Amino acid sequence: MLDRLGKDCAPLQFLRELTQNAIEAVLRKPEPVGEIIWDVDWLTYELDDGLYKLSVVDNGDGMTGEELVHYINHLSASGQAQSHYTNFGVGAKIAAATRNHAGLIYLSWKDGKGSMVHLWRDPGTGDYGLQLLERPEGYGHWVQIEDAVKPDIIRKNGTKVLLYGNSAEENTMSAPAGAASPSRWITRYLNTRYFQFPEGITVKAREGWEYDRKDTDRNVLRTITGQKRYLDQHAQESGRLPLSNASAGWWILRKEGALTQNSGSIASAGHCAALYKNELYEMTAGRTSTAALQMFGVIFGYQQVVIYVEPVLNAELDITTDTARTRLLINSQPLPWADWAAEFRENMPDAITAHMESAAAASEASDHKDAIKERLKQIEELFRFSRYRPSARGPLLIDPNAQTTGGKPLTRQSTDQGGRPTSSRSAGGRGGSVYSLFLAQTGITGTEVKPDLFPDVRWISLAEGTREAPDLEDRAAKYIPSSNTLLINADFRVFTDMVKRWVTHYAGTLGGTAKVVEEVVREWFEQSLVEAVISSNGLRGSKEWTDDQIDKLLSEEGLTAVVLPRWHIEQSIKRSLGTRLGLLKAKAS
Repeated sequence: MLDRLGKDCAPLQFLRELTQNAIEAVLRKPEPVGEIIWDVDWLTYELDDGLYKLSVVDNGDGMTGEELVHYINHLSASGQAQSHYTNFGVGAKIAAATRNHAGLIYLSWKDGKGSMVHLWRDPGTGDYGLQLLERPEGYGHWVQIEDAVKPDIIRKNGTKVLLYGNSAEENTMSAPAGAASPSRWITRYLNTRYFQFPEGITVKAREGWEYDRKDTDRNVLRTITGQKRYLDQHAQESGRLPLSNASAGWWILRKEGALTQNSGSIASAGHCAALYKNELYEMTAGRTSTAALQMFGVIFGYQQVVIYVEPVLNAELDITTDTARTRLLINSQPLPWADWAAEFRENMPDAITAHMESAAAASEASDHKDAIKERLKQIEELFRFSRYRPSARGPLLIDPNAQTTGGKPLTRQSTDQGGRPTSSRSAGGRGGSVYSLFLAQTGITGTEVKPDLFPDVRWISLAEGTREAPDLEDRAAKYIPSSNTLLINADFRVFTDMVKRWVTHYAGTLGGTAKVVEEVVREWFEQSLVEAVISSNGLRGSKEWTDDQIDKLLSEEGLTAVVLPRWHIEQSIKRSLGTRLGLLKAKAS
């Protein structure tokens, strides 16, 4: 069971579990002040020919030998003591023991007396448990230890845990494969896992351990603060937005702070996360950050925006983590990110709106919309995926079994004869309540509606500062359903290659040719993408297409596929440029 649960843990989860153990040990002291240090076990390094083993030390309340055996040798201890040592009960075993088959060695002092146990995975049986240790009176599961091995920060009470890895020769100071910021991986993980640490507790981690120990500029213990301190220090504006059963803290970072990445020791660019009891869950990174922030309505300038949503405790909500403490759950369900994002978009803070407007000023809003609409009018019946709304006096019969939910009905305020306010629901427009996709021979009466599905189009690029790598890297476009926005990557090679081709063709004409070519090329590729978005959205709600399937059509890969066939677009560009530049070329020659 331990191995199975361990697979649910993120690779670096053990850092959180052992840090949390240490925090709780310090908080149990009469005066809850102390230190937690992640460092090389220098004793092993000196005695074992420079072998690096990771250790964590705290000067909390410590444990006796008997307590070590009880809490470490049981998967889940019971009774009141379990609530005191809850992380020793399950968390560290799941996350750490399963990744350290050679062992976790616990050295702990209580009232000045030191004890040691060795939790390992028996290579012969595959069982986890405490290794038998030799004592003067025979073998036992714990032994007394001398103060010569006691860390400097421990006086009478405290604990040290050594991580031996899966073999005696393994270097456990090296970052696991895939870890962010390998040279400071412990600092990075703990900074991005914790929002802040309890007052009075200092957490540090070793960086540059492979440099000479006298090189105090590079071989250092760095203080870990959690995300809050960095965000507060580097925000140009911040605030909090109430949501249903939650609240969203937001920060707009100064541009220089958002782009430096703070040397990799903290999450310094835009991202989202859930916040609970000063810990961060489901933090986004890279492209997932871009997608999450755009879902929250932050379409431009997202590299400088951070949003943390914190569930609000009440009688209706059961907020817990999964057994591996990897995911946060509300009433045993995943977090309602889509609902939170919708509320945030609807109540967007003014400061973030102003920030987006400033960032979007350099982007090029599409001025091809009218021309594209005019062309599509010639075949508009092909794009009309008819929808019908129930209406008591409607002239049509529609199928009540083929319904899809639309927006909320429009509500109009009025007064009755006594002057009291009343409200009435309108017949529709684009808001509509429920639409049916199909006419029927028998059914309910209804009327036809024609929603405008034409997206808002923006061309973005690295040069203009409206796109940040790796967002849309080597992709044609991105569609954001929540705002019906189509972002087209002006840097995509299919577009730039076509521009180069026609600029070369018209070389030698009058000035301004390149700009005309770029506009024409963009217009025709934009039309293909707009048609794909309108047509795909038109399928929503039909029996044969689920929303997940339509989202695949509108994915970055799906929209890229739309512009890969180029022969027909080439012919359209050729005709348009022939009309606009043909005479210029003749004149120049």
